[in-house]
This record gives sequence, structure tokens and C-alpha cells, in this order.
Amino acid sequence: MSWNCCESLDMAELRCRKTVVKEGEEEEHQQCESEPCSENFTMDKVSLKEKCSEDTDGATCGVQEKDKEDEEEEEKKEEDKKEEADSQKPSPVKRNRSACRSVMLQSLVKLFFGCLAAVTCGMMYAVYLYTYHERKFWFSSRQELEREITFQGGSGLYYYYYKHMLTAPSFERGIYELMRDNRTVSGQTINAVERLSLYPELITSLLYRITGSQDVIEPVYFYIGVVFGLQAVYVTALFVSSWVMSGTCVAGILAVAWYVINRPDTTKVDYAIPLRENWALPYFSCQVAALTGFLSNNVNSASEMFCYLLMSATTFTFILVWEHSHYVLFIQGLALFLLDSFDLVPSRKMADIHKVYLSSLFLAYVLQFQNPALLSSPLLSLLISSVLARYFQQNMKMGPLVARLMKLFLHFYLCFTTGITFSYVAKRLMPVRESDFILKFLEVKFGLNTTTDFVTNRLLCQECFQTPSQDFFLRLTQASVLPFYLLVLLICLISTLQTIYRRLSGEPMKTNLRLEDGRIGEQPEVIYHVFHTMLFGALAMVFEGMKYLWTPYVCMFTAFGVCSPELWVTLFRWLRLKSIHPVVLALILSTAVPTIIGFSLWREYFPRVIAELSELQEFYDPDTVELMNWIKTHAPMAAVFAGSPQLLGSVKLCSGWTVTSLPLYSDIDLLRRSEDTYQVYAMRSAEDVYKILSLHKTSYVIIEESLCNELSHTKGCRIKDLLDIANSHVVYDKGEMYSFSKHGRFCHEIKMNYSPYTNYFSRVFWNRSYHVYKVNSVISFQY
Repeated sequence: MSWNCCESLDMAELRCRKTVVKEGEEEEHQQCESEPCSENFTMDKVSLKEKCSEDTDGATCGVQEKDKEDEEEEEKKEEDKKEEADSQKPSPVKRNRSACRSVMLQSLVKLFFGCLAAVTCGMMYAVYLYTYHERKFWFSSRQELEREITFQGGSGLYYYYYKHMLTAPSFERGIYELMRDNRTVSGQTINAVERLSLYPELITSLLYRITGSQDVIEPVYFYIGVVFGLQAVYVTALFVSSWVMSGTCVAGILAVAWYVINRPDTTKVDYAIPLRENWALPYFSCQVAALTGFLSNNVNSASEMFCYLLMSATTFTFILVWEHSHYVLFIQGLALFLLDSFDLVPSRKMADIHKVYLSSLFLAYVLQFQNPALLSSPLLSLLISSVLARYFQQNMKMGPLVARLMKLFLHFYLCFTTGITFSYVAKRLMPVRESDFILKFLEVKFGLNTTTDFVTNRLLCQECFQTPSQDFFLRLTQASVLPFYLLVLLICLISTLQTIYRRLSGEPMKTNLRLEDGRIGEQPEVIYHVFHTMLFGALAMVFEGMKYLWTPYVCMFTAFGVCSPELWVTLFRWLRLKSIHPVVLALILSTAVPTIIGFSLWREYFPRVIAELSELQEFYDPDTVELMNWIKTHAPMAAVFAGSPQLLGSVKLCSGWTVTSLPLYSDIDLLRRSEDTYQVYAMRSAEDVYKILSLHKTSYVIIEESLCNELSHTKGCRIKDLLDIANSHVVYDKGEMYSFSKHGRFCHEIKMNYSPYTNYFSRVFWNRSYHVYKVNSVISFQY
């Protein structure tokens, strides 16, 4: 009885003292309310001791209590040791936190080195361009006039306005003069900022002023430095796009390598630095990279917001700096429209993209002085038609397969008819002459119509509007990009079609894809790029100039494919491999194939790149330099020059004198003026040519020997042939075309220096390439 009494006392004491911590959860204490428990425990202990002393003698109970206290002390020590050991072992919560920290650290390291590689590739490409440009033109060792002549193809006209902004008394005064420019085109006062899209020159000149670069760098070096810097941004954005889709920065490096190797087919920055495309396409590349990240299912909310803001800024800038940008965005909008129609992207994201397009168009419309071309653009028609069609078909993405297919066809029909109607109404309310001309041009291009119009035929003869040559595909094949591109596109396209079939059948789209699933076509960013590259590729097969939009994304898309384990797993799932696990083989090939490709490219093309940079080329045009020096020193300030548009661009740049036309293919009025100037190469009388030139207030006309004696050119595309067709000076006999007129060819006849040509024109300068004739203000008839 005495033993049981003491044992119950000790067990009660232990129960009130202990606390329990459950493993895998937060610390939970078995509540033993402190004050009541202690009071009850004290009272029970006293009563138990009294009872114990009454039943037994005090000595026996005291010995037993002492032994029990010793046992309790030993148990306490063991429990303390156990608790100390448990505290040293990490709990599952702590283990999970440490694992998360490790994963986050790895992600940050990968992000850091990936961004470092992207920026390094961009900077190396900019240095490469600068070095190549220096070697090709000997730029630093030439005089200012010779440097300006290197801006070929009439692109130097834009650099003239940059110089004008720097010589203006203030930035505000320079803008005012450009908006009321009567010193560029004879007989016209134009808004040069609107007509030539001069926002790049305005921003660059402002940066040159506010950064205090006048004492550090020459204006021309600052200008080309900004352009080369934008090209660095271009390749960096391609790097990021390929990296985001494949998950490895090796894809980005391979994309940049292919881009540099195929430089003649990816950019025109080599020889025409100030062209609008060289300013605009880097922003488009950034927009595509941001859109790629925005469409991804694996992006978190912060990254999605960053991509959205970047996409908004670059879309607006792209529209602002290039007059043809809305056509490019229309093609991109078609790709996104297909994604939305097949329910391959969340409706919320498509609504956000529509907001970006509409806000960018509105802001650009305001800053481009209410440009009517933006309101009648196909991009705006597509946006409005898709929104209206979706409003009338709110249940389009519901129902069985056949019903959804019928709804889809109806959706396409509604969008097409609504877009055409809106475009027609917009063009009637705000007439845009260029849109009608573009439609007629496309009719002739695709063989739906024929014309004798000089401007249309001249544009069709431009290299950028012709079909690509076989050499283009041969170069892509030799660089190994075309074969791998076709393989990657085929796999992604088949997987995308499977995804479309699943969506139309009612199967939900997976957002948490695993590597072993082998469904590369269920990633929205991949599907977008499949549609993107196919649409731009179709245009590149018709217009060679579109290759500068298509080829960079061919390089990026191909690099993503060969480096993507998901693509290889998709292929091996179709092949039903049995000998080896598809994931293992995919991981091996996604590393081995890019390594082999990179090594072969390094071995074959790296020596060529080094040779380009080490070889000193010579670009020198003494006849043009002599002509420009004569104009600057002998022509009066009020003189007006006529000639080919490309030459007039150089005349305007080097001298600042007024010209009759400009090298712009997007302005129908200037194209008609160019046709009038070209009449000096036609079979027209001296009186006819004199009247045409006088109509444009011409003081001097420049005749180029290369155009007058043009021999080796595309059949039927010589300037004099096109003029003969337009002027009906052509006779067809047994399938052959012959020129016929009662007058000789003006550019030949005027060199004879006999009447009546000497009555209207007086030769004032000539060399091997150019003849300059003054248009007489007072006609002296000599017989």
C-alpha cells in the first residue's frame, strides 16, 4: 500500500511536468493549466504523504521516496539527452526549407549565368559589327564626306536629319524646322518627322546633347554606335527566347551563332545602317521574347507582369519607329488569333494582349500626327473583328467535336467579313492612297492582273519584292540550320495538331506538364512560335525581303528544338522505344546534338569570321566624292537637283541642297516624282524632258552612266526598259521586245551637244560616272 501510494504521487508529478512536441507539425503542448494543476498537485501530495505516514512508519516510506527520486533524476537525464539528440536532427519543415533554399539558389545561379551569357553574346556581336564595319569601309581613316557616302541605298537621308538636329540652335527649334521642312523636296513643305518616321534620329540627337557626348565622340560614331547597340539587343532577345522555351542557355548560344553565320540573310545593317528596319526590328525581337515568357504556363505572377510591361513598351516603340510595323504585327496577331480560336491560351492573356495592341496603336496614332494608315491598318481590323466575333460566340469553346468545328468555321467567317467591312469603311472615311496602290501591286505580283505602270513594275523588280533565290536556301543548308529547322518544325507541328484535336474533343489542356509526358505541342509559347514561323516563312517564300524577319526566328526556333529534351521525348514516345528509356535518351541527345552542331560550326565558320575581321577591304568611290565636292562648292544655295532617288539621298546628305524626290518606297507621291526624274533615260524629246523637270523647279539634272548604259540586269527590269513599257515605246515581234520611238534615248542624245538639247540644257560637270546639266532658265534656240 505504501509503494502504490508513492508511485501514484510520482506519476502525477511526471504527467504535470511533461510537454510533447509532435514530429512534422508545429510545436503542440499538452496543456496542463499551470496554476490549478500546481495547487491540486500540492494538495494531493500533502494528503498522500500524511496517509502514507499514518499507514506505515515514516522510515520505510522515506527510503522508498528517496529511491524514487533517484530514478526520476536518471529518467530526466535520459529524456534531456533524447531531446537534445532530437533537436540536432532537422525536422521535415526545416528539411523542406533547406531544399527550397537550395533549389532557389540553383535557379538564381542559372539565371545569373544565363543572363551573363546573353549579355556577353550581344556585346560580342556589337563589337564584331563595329570591327567589320571599320575593316570594310576604313571608316576611321576617311574624311567626313567619304564616311557619309558609305551609307548606301539612300539610307543616308536619315543621317542628314540627325545632323540637322545637332546643328539646330536647340532641340525644340530643330523639331519645329523638321515639321515645316521646305528645304528637302522642291515645291513642297513637308512634315519630315511624320513622312520619314524620324523618331530614332530625334531621340538619338537628344541623347547626344544631354549626355554631353560632344567633347567625347564624333556624331557619326555615336549614331552608328546606337544602331550597333540595338543589334546587340536584337541577338540578346533571340538568345532569351530560345533559352525560355528550351530551359537551357546552350540553345541561346546556338541561336546567336546561327544568326551571325547567316548574317547576309538576317540583317542589312552591314551596308545600310540608318534604315528603319535596323532601328525597329530589335524592339520587335524584345517584344517576341516578352510575349514568349508571357504565354508560358510556368511563369509566376511577378515575371508575368514584367513580361507584360516589356511587351507593352516594345510594341509601342516598334509601331512608332517604323511605318511598316503594323503589317508585321498583323502577321503576329494572326498567329495569336489562331491560338485563341483553338483555345490554346487562356482568354485572360489574350485580353491583355489585345489591350497592348490597342493602346500601342492609339498612342502611336497620336504621336504620328493622326496617321490615317494606323486606323485603316489590317491589325486594327483583326482586333476589332475578333473581339466582336467572340462577343457573338460566347459558347464557341463548348460542345462536342462536330459542333465546335462548326462554331469554329463560323467564327473564322465572322472575323473575316467583319474585318473586311471595317477596313473598307475606314478607308472610305479616311482615304489612304497607299492602301489602294498596295492592293494593285499584290494583284500584279500574284499574276491576277498586268500593268504597264512604271512605279508598280519598278517595285516588282526590287530585290526585296522578288522570290528568294536558290542561293538563299543553299546558304541555310550549308550552315545546317535548314535541315534541323524542318525536323523541329515537323515534330512541333504534329504535336500541335494533336493538341488542337484534344482541345476540340473537350479534353482540358495540361498546365503542369512533365518531361516524360512527351507533349511539346501543349506549351502555348511553342505553339505560338510554330504559327509565327510558318506565317512569316510563307511570306518569305514570296518576298525575299521578308527573309530578314523570318531567318532570325528560324535560327532561334531551331536552336530551341535541338536543345529541348521535351521535343526529343515527344519524338521517342511516337517511335515507342523499348531498348532505352525515352527520357534518358532525350537528355543525352539534347546535350550531344547541340555540342556536335556547335563544334562543326566552330570548326568551319570561325576561321571565316576571323578572316572577315582581319581582311582589309577597300570601299572608295572617287567619282561620287568628286561630284559631291563640286555640288558643295559650285552649286548655289537655292539649287534644286534631279536624279535617281538613291543618288539624291546622298546629295541631300552631303550637301543639304533641295532635291526633286527621295528614296522612299512607302510614299506614292514621291514614287511618281521619281518616275518623272527617270524620264532622262527614256526615249523622249528634249522639250518633253525640259517641261517635266521645270515642273518640279529643277536647276540641275544628274545623269548616271550606270543607268544609261545598263546592260547586265534582270531581264525586263532595266530602268530604260520599264520606261519604254510605261511610255508605250515598245514593239513586240515574234515574242521579242524592241524599243521604238521617233526620238532617241535622251541620256545618249544630250551628250552629243547639238540642238535642240543645247537649247534647254548646258553641261556644267562630268566624269566617268556622272554628267551634270544645268536646266536653262532662259531658252536660247540654236540651229
